[in-house]
Amino acid sequence: MIDFNNKGFFKLKQDTDYAEKVSDLLLDDEQVVDSYKTMRDGVVFTNKRIIAVNVQGITGSKKDFTSLPYKNIVAYSIETSGTFDLDSELEIYFSALGKVKFEFSGQSSMLEISKIISSYLL
Repeated sequence: MIDFNNKGFFKLKQDTDYAEKVSDLLLDDEQVVDSYKTMRDGVVFTNKRIIAVNVQGITGSKKDFTSLPYKNIVAYSIETSGTFDLDSELEIYFSALGKVKFEFSGQSSMLEISKIISSYLL
């Protein structure tokens, strides 16, 4: 599983092609909302869950997929980008897991992701 306490791990940039890495894991009625990546690792937001991908080893052939279902979220917080600070953040509190924090650089779909999470919480 990914070490979510490591703050330097996720500095994600939007990359729609990254969703291909999790295509085999998706359910029949599951759709990708957006995807982001770092150098090798990434996160894919679907209409049902968040899938975090941790690419391991020198060759990158070994991957760890962590599925974080929206139904287990108890609270969340978003910080959108501003004029001079282009980074945004998403903090999610999962029952039994604790806080997971994602940091985004550049363009992100924070409001769309927020609406999806809210639809499961409210």
